Amino acid sequence: MTPFARMNSAIFARVNRSRQWWQLPRPLALLNLRAFRDDLRRLNLYDAGTVAGEPMPSVTELPRYRTYDGSRQDPHDPSMGMVGSRFGRNAPPGTTFPDSMPRLMQPSPREVSVRLLKRDLFKPATSLNVLAACWIQFQNHDWMGHGPNHPTEFIEIPISDDDDWPDRPMRLRRTSPDRTQMNGGTEAPTYVNTVTHWWDGSQVYGSSEAQCRKLRSGVDGRLSVEDGRLPEERVPALKGIDLTGFSDNYWIGLSLLHTLFVNEHNSICDHLKSAYSSWDDERLFLTARLVNAALMAKIHTVEWTPGILAHPVIKSAMHSNWYGALPQWSKRFRIDSLEGLFGVVGGRQSHHTAAYAITEEFVSVYRLHPLIPDEYEIRNHRDGELIATTDFDSIQGSGTRPHIDDWGMTNLLYSFGVAHPGAITLHNHPLGLSNHVRLTGDRVDVGTLDIVRDRERGVRRYNDFRERLRKPRVERFDQLTSNQKWAKEIRDVYEGDIDSVDLQVGLLAEPLPPGFGFSDTAFRIFILMASRRLKSDRFFTDDYTPAVYTPEGLEWIARNTMSDVIRRHHPGLAPALEGVANAFGPWRKLD
Repeated sequence: MTPFARMNSAIFARVNRSRQWWQLPRPLALLNLRAFRDDLRRLNLYDAGTVAGEPMPSVTELPRYRTYDGSRQDPHDPSMGMVGSRFGRNAPPGTTFPDSMPRLMQPSPREVSVRLLKRDLFKPATSLNVLAACWIQFQNHDWMGHGPNHPTEFIEIPISDDDDWPDRPMRLRRTSPDRTQMNGGTEAPTYVNTVTHWWDGSQVYGSSEAQCRKLRSGVDGRLSVEDGRLPEERVPALKGIDLTGFSDNYWIGLSLLHTLFVNEHNSICDHLKSAYSSWDDERLFLTARLVNAALMAKIHTVEWTPGILAHPVIKSAMHSNWYGALPQWSKRFRIDSLEGLFGVVGGRQSHHTAAYAITEEFVSVYRLHPLIPDEYEIRNHRDGELIATTDFDSIQGSGTRPHIDDWGMTNLLYSFGVAHPGAITLHNHPLGLSNHVRLTGDRVDVGTLDIVRDRERGVRRYNDFRERLRKPRVERFDQLTSNQKWAKEIRDVYEGDIDSVDLQVGLLAEPLPPGFGFSDTAFRIFILMASRRLKSDRFFTDDYTPAVYTPEGLEWIARNTMSDVIRRHHPGLAPALEGVANAFGPWRKLD
């Protein structure tokens, strides 16, 4: 840490004993967030070890494009962040042992789900639209995937006599283990990411060259589309799903965004081709991928995040993360330690205290299932007339493409743009995911699954999680939530043991900062990882240059927003977006 960072952290460590960061004037609040981030970078980054397999030798010259598997990002550790790398941790590995029996079942994950998580009445997030819910799932698929669960090992959850679950016991497949971890159980288990850890659009492009080649047309760098749509999966068991880079848990909401950004990739290719007519298919593809991935990262940073965390300080902070507070001409004089002034993007790559990886704790705080509504009104984008109503189950899995054929993508985008997602709170997990049959045939209650996965993977329960982030422990249930009815319900489920409250329950019960869509405790992980996804990636730092992206590519990223992308590929939606400041907020309703 620089002397300024040490002093800044020391000052706000005292301030935070009596004031929350959002209670401070904006300049002080921004400095406070800087202190949080500096402390988190120093104290909450832990490497889970090398890639699953032999590490690659160091290289003297790195490719000026994103590799298909995410390798060769770092000259000293070319395996860092590639597909098959282990998830990192935001807590010391010695504290991340999974809950074992009987604590794994205390209290019953199913009881927690039914009594505290399951939706009793739809609670909307009125400042957002349903595309905001689709977007975060779309982004999560770029960052993380634990892969197929264990084929033969199950966690068995007892079911009470009065529970309507059809099977006894409920059986959930265990997370597939890290096969390279040969320690005889003396260390906390690790897990591997089956996609690249980088912010590289792998949900669109895949995480292997073989998968990516299936998605490409082979002409002018373009990805394959058929009449503006993605091709259909060729595997019979996946009929009704798009052929794309990552299609787990697929539904119409994902299809809309995958198709949108495949078409955006092709528009970028056409733009580059007009400037560089001699470029071949491979060079056009690789450059367009760089531009498209960076555009998605920018949209997430300066549009989606200030949409779901609608506080003026966060809007300033995220703008500074990408652009910096100073004008563009000043960047030639940048001082890299002054990220708030000059921005992370275009600075120097740094991994701080651990090799870059998405962390298990990051996976946990992004369990945002309450965002998904159960009921959907499909409306005509020209006049707002109701076309149909549907539930979630009908528009997911094999029902994805048939319903897009019926209603059309432009109508669906409009319908999602004018509707609200669910609020991220207790008693709001979607009913459509409470008894959900996957394409594999597995029946799951996602609320139960959310609880089990944290316990199984050694993510600490709520109070221990807070303590690791240097937040005070909650001592009473009425401190956990301002809703006294909820406080009593949580006390009853956890039999008065505040330290047993699961992370998911605490995050959903916790009072929110003004304008926030999710909790301040979850936000602490966000502060760290939002900057890290940029700072550790050389294509957002050292190689965010005209020589790598082309001047035309950098201009494309700078001048386009989510609204621009939507209007480019669905010009009929321009009236609904007129006057809309953020495409993830409610659109104009047409009637």
